[in-house]
Amino acid sequence: MNNVMGVIFASDNEARLTDLTIHRTTASLPFCGRYRLIDFTLSNFVNSGITKIALVTRSNYSSLMDHIRMGRDWDLNRKNDGISVFPPFVLNSSREMYKGKVEALYSIQGFIRSGREEYVLMSNGNIAMNIDLDKVFKKHIETGADVTMLTHKEMTGTSRRLVVERDNSDRVIDMYLSETPQPEEREVGLNVYLVKKAKLLGLVDYAYARGYFDFEKDVLTKRAGELKIYAYHVEEYAAIVDDIKSFYKENMNLLDSDNRNKLFYGHGVIFTKVKDSVPTIYKEGAQVTNSLIADGCIINGKVENSILFRGVVVEKGAIVSNSIIMENGMIMENASVNYAITDKDVTINPGRTIGGYETYPMVIAKGKKV
Repeated sequence: MNNVMGVIFASDNEARLTDLTIHRTTASLPFCGRYRLIDFTLSNFVNSGITKIALVTRSNYSSLMDHIRMGRDWDLNRKNDGISVFPPFVLNSSREMYKGKVEALYSIQGFIRSGREEYVLMSNGNIAMNIDLDKVFKKHIETGADVTMLTHKEMTGTSRRLVVERDNSDRVIDMYLSETPQPEEREVGLNVYLVKKAKLLGLVDYAYARGYFDFEKDVLTKRAGELKIYAYHVEEYAAIVDDIKSFYKENMNLLDSDNRNKLFYGHGVIFTKVKDSVPTIYKEGAQVTNSLIADGCIINGKVENSILFRGVVVEKGAIVSNSIIMENGMIMENASVNYAITDKDVTINPGRTIGGYETYPMVIAKGKKV
């Protein structure tokens, strides 16, 4: 796919991620022990030969820049092409942040026009998947589509989803935005789109001139009847992480080895920023079952059905159950944590009991002591 350039939007629906995105953008949200969400989109692009990539930021992107650096861990620190980071302003002379993807794309149209590539693959940075994008490109050419959009089956909830209806040839005949829970699975857009560069620039110019800013609402749904939009159904593991419920659920899904193998050993390797950490130490009193433990941890208590990021300490008598403990978390002696998400550098003091529910896990913000 060396005839395709990539555009990644680093921010989406951050308000629903509450305390987890106070200090970071959605794309840099830690995921599955030692990764960030951006790792999956970047790795998908690179594994499919896409090496000219625009990363469009919006807010709280310092941790994202620290993680990406110059793109070395994805082989993107190269003389030609590589990754280009764009600040969150509509135009160079403006100090206003872009309101949506239309304004964001309008602001980087110079970058898009200057590329030798004929096609653009756009994606949000909050999607965990590992698929063969070459098949998407092949279908796009075969169908003669204006837009090919990736879709999968899922239950809609209170977060925004683009529900898609298609005919037997996979052409999209209708689509609408939903934030209402449904009793059955629907075909839902993954916010990944393949478009010919000239077509995309035309759509963006048309929408921007009319004051539109939402690509899904103002471009796709309003013009679904006149555009040739085709759905590419993703059978492989794919997840959108855009609220606390989905963040918790999709992390916990990866305790299942089948899901984990699909995500990490699907089309290619998932790359991330390399850190030279020491191995995890399991002391004599450690009890660990059905958990993912990153390197650099010290376990002297009980851990079950949980995900621990780098450098977490679980002291003697402490119990961590059904929880996500991010980097450098301290669960001190005889403390108990159940159905919780603790951000980086959180300390749970000795003897404290912290608990939520599977449908509503407790979230503790970065650096807090409880």
